[in-house]
Amino acid sequence: MGTNGKNLIDDYRFDGSNKLKIAKIDASSKPFSTGNKADDNARLAEVATKLDALQDVLYAEHRRKVLVILQGMDTSGKDGTVRGVFRAMDPLGLRVVGFKAPTPQELAHDYLWRVHAQTPARGEIVIFNRSHYEDVLITRVHGDIDAAECKRRYGHINAFEQMLSDTGTTIVKCFLHISKDEQRKRLQERIDDPHKHWKFDPADVAERGFWEGYMEAYEAAINATATPEAPWYVVPADSKTHRNVMVAEILLQVFEGMKPQYPEGNPAFEALRIE
Repeated sequence: MGTNGKNLIDDYRFDGSNKLKIAKIDASSKPFSTGNKADDNARLAEVATKLDALQDVLYAEHRRKVLVILQGMDTSGKDGTVRGVFRAMDPLGLRVVGFKAPTPQELAHDYLWRVHAQTPARGEIVIFNRSHYEDVLITRVHGDIDAAECKRRYGHINAFEQMLSDTGTTIVKCFLHISKDEQRKRLQERIDDPHKHWKFDPADVAERGFWEGYMEAYEAAINATATPEAPWYVVPADSKTHRNVMVAEILLQVFEGMKPQYPEGNPAFEALRIE
């Protein structure tokens, strides 16, 4: 993207130098939309192709790693973002990890144990569908941890992500921001369409009763863990197409900024001729 695009992304980027006020970001806004859905989808396809080419170089370079964290309320589109944005990438260097409720074995360890085991290897891109941030979100909202423990966990997370950054991992954290009314519509669609019943969990309706608490928890967590090494991006996500375009544009800017390079050629191969 050009300079204007970079400035636009910066308006939604939080790295600790600015504070997020979720209420000031309209979830229904479409800052990256052309106003035409067909044109937006064409741009998404164009960016996806560029991301695929950059991924190929990153994989061949085999030096750095990328961790993409997707967080958001139920129905915010984490799965849809994975399908829509990463569809052109080579599965060989791409991995998606979804974090559900901890297993008994995971609960027997610290809360970062299961997360660290899934972080990317050299040349790999890993997408976290939910993440360690659940341990300062749902636990805070439901009172499983107090304010002091939550603050300690912010410190743990910052140290953990700093360590990942220090060892070659580029971290991109996206909060997919939907409105409460948009969530209502999406949940109702799942109820009304029998083919979507498999997606519906009655617990999602119960969690809607904690909406304000979740918004407070997200705002606090983002402000406490936004750093230059692990910034947050707040993505207005009421529009699924806009959500995908914006996440793709963010990743394109990040990948281009990394400037991955193919390994140097082997001079010994220059004279080789296959008979």
